[in-house]
Amino acid sequence: MSRKGSARCRYLNAVETGIGCGRPPTCFDQLVSWFERPLRRAVFQASWAAMFVIELTYKADLAEIDAHMSAHVIFLKKYYAAGNFLVSGRKIPRDGGIILAVGESRRQIEAIVKEDPFYEHGLADVRIIEFRASQRADDIQKRIERR
Repeated sequence: MSRKGSARCRYLNAVETGIGCGRPPTCFDQLVSWFERPLRRAVFQASWAAMFVIELTYKADLAEIDAHMSAHVIFLKKYYAAGNFLVSGRKIPRDGGIILAVGESRRQIEAIVKEDPFYEHGLADVRIIEFRASQRADDIQKRIERR
């Protein structure tokens, strides 16, 4: 492999494609090339943000759930505005709901969930699944709207 700028080390290919050796660049030209791509680097790093699936499973009948639905929607809007919630909706069949969330830590998400009126009133059990997002569809909004 040439040490000139035309050849690419596996590390830079890893940054651009998301796969590769993960080692730092070995020559000055490659290092400069790495720093000239701050947006690409930020996108690569952001793809590793901690994400959470919050699953609610109802413990009460739907009449009681519906009686607390407006308070639950206010709770959802609060955390959409705060930037924590990305997508949410009811499960099919209607025995609970799903929230896709991002947060600084699992502890933060646990604290947020405790504010949910469904949780506060003992109407739902909550399960939190943490994962690291490593891939996404480039046209995610189009895919969601199509359905």
